[in-house]
Amino acid sequence: MGPRFLTLDLPAGSAQPVLWRWVIATAIAVGGSLAACFALARIGVALFPSTAGYEHFAFVDYSRLTVVGVLGACVAWPIVTLVTTRARRLFFWLAVIVTIVSLAPDVWILHFGQPVEEVAVLVVMHFALALITYPALVFIAPQRATSRS
Repeated sequence: MGPRFLTLDLPAGSAQPVLWRWVIATAIAVGGSLAACFALARIGVALFPSTAGYEHFAFVDYSRLTVVGVLGACVAWPIVTLVTTRARRLFFWLAVIVTIVSLAPDVWILHFGQPVEEVAVLVVMHFALALITYPALVFIAPQRATSRS
């Protein structure tokens, strides 16, 4: 398995996305993720009126974490394209792993008594970020083809 499975062929920058496309993809990923979280927080309150006023549904609360997480993914995309000419596969699995790990704080606050409905909305927010950020990066700022890919 190892590097052959991951196709770590080190294209050394020749396969990185075009900078202007990466900037646009980053802006769309951040903006789309913030919009999705905003909508999901509103939907959560509409579906579960008892969640009105929940601190984690405040824009100032989730927006900071959203921006940091999405920007981290956006920075990771050109880094992943440095190590493989088949970056979409590796980036997909990294996105899955990071999304699962990002659920740890939700499990933690659920364990300490936060309401299930509120935590469920937070979990959906995490999945929404992945479903917006991954396609924005790999389709708007695709990895450039090289002679080896």
